[in-house]
Amino acid sequence: MWFVRLLSSSIGKKLIMAATGLLLVLFLITHAAGNATIFMSSDVFQSYADELHSHPLIVLVFSFSLLLIFLCHIVAGLYLFFENRKVSHSRYEVTTRVVKNSFASETMPYTGLIVLLFLFVHIFGFTFSPKDVQISVTVKELLGNFFYALFYIFAFVALTIHLSHGFWSMLQTFGINHPRYNTLISRLTLGIPLFFLLIFGGVALYFMTGLGAHY
Repeated sequence: MWFVRLLSSSIGKKLIMAATGLLLVLFLITHAAGNATIFMSSDVFQSYADELHSHPLIVLVFSFSLLLIFLCHIVAGLYLFFENRKVSHSRYEVTTRVVKNSFASETMPYTGLIVLLFLFVHIFGFTFSPKDVQISVTVKELLGNFFYALFYIFAFVALTIHLSHGFWSMLQTFGINHPRYNTLISRLTLGIPLFFLLIFGGVALYFMTGLGAHY
């Protein structure tokens, strides 16, 4: 019963946000590793995709688990966002803050919505692509479209902004906060989001600029 009370509290919601955020970051790392094979050749990427989809049960379970993680992250995030707004409009609000909120923290729900919109577009474009067309061909055709690729890059810029605060917030929730490690934490908070932008945005630029014409 205490566990249910914990999860229903603000602290519990923050723990849900941190835990699901960590799982989503781990997913992005594996996804980035797979997408990076695009820079090798279409054959290498197609082999990776074929191997991945040769285990349909695992893919199905993983997909539903990922969907559940996303939903928990979104619900907990919206709850905390509206709760914080309620507190900020209270007459008991403390106006003096040690650190002024950054642009990333203030725009978290909006960048999150952009990422969510991107997911719908991405799933529709890739997951439900024609079965008789190889995924490597679909990637080239979709990202070869200037406006699709531009939206792709825009979405990952939004993700970079979202993660630049989310990653730091996750570490704070887990209690990883010590003067000795603050420099490392600051570098990770910037470096990890930029890594994802470099890989995923780089893939879009690769086809958008015509560099992947012979992919």
